[in-house]
Amino acid sequence: MSTFQVETEQHGELNCWRITTDSAELLVAQQGAQVLSYQRVGEPPLLWLSEQAIFKQGKSVRAGVPVCWPWFGQLARNPEAVQAMYRGSEASAHGLVRGRDWQLADITQQGSAVRVDFNLPDTQGDLPGWPHNVELKLCIVMAEQLSITLTSYNLDNVPVTISQALHSYFAVSDVRQVQVEGVDGLGYIETLANWEQRTQAGSLGFAGETDRIYLQAPERLSIVDPAWNRRIHLTASGSRSAVIWNPWTDRAAELTDMADDGWQRMLCIETANVWDDVVTLKPGASHSLGLSISSEPL
Repeated sequence: MSTFQVETEQHGELNCWRITTDSAELLVAQQGAQVLSYQRVGEPPLLWLSEQAIFKQGKSVRAGVPVCWPWFGQLARNPEAVQAMYRGSEASAHGLVRGRDWQLADITQQGSAVRVDFNLPDTQGDLPGWPHNVELKLCIVMAEQLSITLTSYNLDNVPVTISQALHSYFAVSDVRQVQVEGVDGLGYIETLANWEQRTQAGSLGFAGETDRIYLQAPERLSIVDPAWNRRIHLTASGSRSAVIWNPWTDRAAELTDMADDGWQRMLCIETANVWDDVVTLKPGASHSLGLSISSEPL
């Protein structure tokens, strides 16, 4: 049985845990239950942590895997059923849980795997403007692959509708040299061209700002990175939509928590429930959104 070590760290204003095993290292923040970085021994990082990341209470870190819930993106762009759940006046992008401190429930060893469990009691009636009773849990498992599962359980006596995403930032050698496999033939929303619906032809390469919602996405997408001689596999569950984003030069220059050339080293592929893929939970029902990340040499 492999051993693991847990160290408590402070990054700026945020409480974090660094978990090290014989084969990998994980950094996770209490705020947002956000995975900040993940790297296997002897390999480049799999998840990207911005060199200019800001570790400030209430602000999601530009890194790793932020959790977007109970809506994704701008609330006004969500289906009416998602918008109707919110009773507040100002709706922040990507929901209400990224900037809140979650409770660390446990860190346990299961064979050669390490499991980290978080929950957020605030979602059971204490989110401002969102008066619903939903038990929300996040489970992270470090094994041969990194698995993240977000589970929503409706404790209310009325249905609750959400959109959500595991907003993953992947580390790449140079985004201009990588491709995403698994999207050929998929319909997508081109948000940079008046939200037109289009169809993908072939694998996706990058030559400018990219912000697309892929519909009816398959279980597996892969990032092919020739310079780092690896293929990153993303295996999704509980999801039929994927958002692929890179800010490129002009947008990156506007972001205070990203270096001007930081866009070259990252690619977001977000495992999501968005557009017509939102989740309606009947009373007593639950839903799990999952992502497993692995890699292999080309």
